[in-house]
Amino acid sequence: MASTPQIGDTVGDFRLPGGHLNAGTFHRRDYTLCEQRGQPLVLAFYPGDDTPVCTAQLCSYSDGLDQLQSAGATVWGISPQGIDSHEQFARNRDLRMPLLYDEGRTVAKSFGISAPVIGLRRAVFIIDRHGRLHWKHVTAVGATYPPAAALVAQLARLTV
Repeated sequence: MASTPQIGDTVGDFRLPGGHLNAGTFHRRDYTLCEQRGQPLVLAFYPGDDTPVCTAQLCSYSDGLDQLQSAGATVWGISPQGIDSHEQFARNRDLRMPLLYDEGRTVAKSFGISAPVIGLRRAVFIIDRHGRLHWKHVTAVGATYPPAAALVAQLARLTV
């Protein structure tokens, strides 16, 4: 298992399929980390669609999306469920951020958060506009997550 990147490390590029619900249409496409260079990115890794804690977390970030975007960030949710599952989850909960499919937990493994039995540990990473890790929150058990306001506060600490 790879180790979790440390603050200041450059995060390696990746490409994942995903989708984004907008005006009732779920737009599917591939997402790459390199396309986000120039602006901060919040990566919210979560174990499963439509599970109680994951639903609370993603709804919190969707509800706080305007503040996160005002801080200059894009937010992506990442889990090992397929795109069809993500589409249903987004529609059921009116989630406004892209949800990406990490088949085989390849990206989770590169972040050192893949875990036996549960699949992956709940984790949030903020990557700065240069592609370096600015902040991270990785849980051991997975029942907690930082609220959107905590992410906004961390984004405010980014240097220009």
